[in-house]
Amino acid sequence: MKPPLRARGDVNAVTEGVITGAIDAIATDHAPHPGSEKMQEFEKCPFGIIGLETAIGLSLEQLVHPGKITLAHMVRLFTTGPAKILGLDRGTLAQGAPADVTIFSTDREWTYDVNKSASKSATLPSTARLLKADRWQPS
Repeated sequence: MKPPLRARGDVNAVTEGVITGAIDAIATDHAPHPGSEKMQEFEKCPFGIIGLETAIGLSLEQLVHPGKITLAHMVRLFTTGPAKILGLDRGTLAQGAPADVTIFSTDREWTYDVNKSASKSATLPSTARLLKADRWQPS
């Protein structure tokens, strides 16, 4: 993240922006950096933490489950919001539209374990995190 959200006031301001609609998209910049690039003076380290694998789960945990926004609002933030900003005809389930679909559970618990991640980065505030959201998997 650049800049990192360290102060509680910064986190609250971003959350409020999402709730009010001042922030109309959530996206991840999946540019992972291996530990070798992170193991240097802080000022020289590349910015970023793992976000691609945890963005939906953390958004459900922090925004939807506590009732700050609806699930529909969250889906718009990840789909039509970024598409509109980038001028792309994406993020919709309209007939003939590209099938860029993610299916997930909103209540199945899943532990994200950075040590089992497919990412070449391991930069996350915690090594394991229980999230109440998971990729949908047929039984």
